[in-house]
Amino acid sequence: MAKLVSTLFIAADGVAEIDPAWHFPYFDENMGRAVTEDYDASDVLLLGRGTYEGFAGAWPEREAAGGDDAAFAARIGDMRKVVVSRSPLEFTWRNSERISGELTEAVAALKADPAVRGILINGSLTVVRQLLAAGLIDELRLLVHPVAARRGERLFDEGDTPYHLSVVATEAYPTGVIRVIYAPTAPPAAAGYAEAVEHIREG
Repeated sequence: MAKLVSTLFIAADGVAEIDPAWHFPYFDENMGRAVTEDYDASDVLLLGRGTYEGFAGAWPEREAAGGDDAAFAARIGDMRKVVVSRSPLEFTWRNSERISGELTEAVAALKADPAVRGILINGSLTVVRQLLAAGLIDELRLLVHPVAARRGERLFDEGDTPYHLSVVATEAYPTGVIRVIYAPTAPPAAAGYAEAVEHIREG
């Protein structure tokens, strides 16, 4: 079964709609290594239509330009890219295809495909929310920036049921960015104030 990983750059207040003004000042070699690790574990890139169009409008040109990021651009270009869209798309970026059928069923089938090693969702908040609700995401890999963006789309929407998460790994960078890897988990045992009081000690 292929692991499905969501990777996001996110502000301390939960905003995951990237603004270059607050994102790029914190991008260093540590964050670059984290991004590379995410791609190393995946051979399929799952993208919402908006994220795909942004990538397709930038990475092929960067690959062709032959700059410092050309090798990474070529790597993304070579990956299989599965795009979530309700309407047909005309693909100009190689190795791109539109997801077939209903989202959760198609992603479950993709995870079960023995030919797939790992699936990475980059950005694509609407897709991430749907797959979280369906219990299909195995890890949330968040690069939390030390900034409150104060505006923009947040990762978690409002709902009736909390998402409980276990911490798989954490890493703090000199820039103040914290990398946190979460995995969905069962909720803890029910508790209230009476139980909390037992843990309070007088100074």
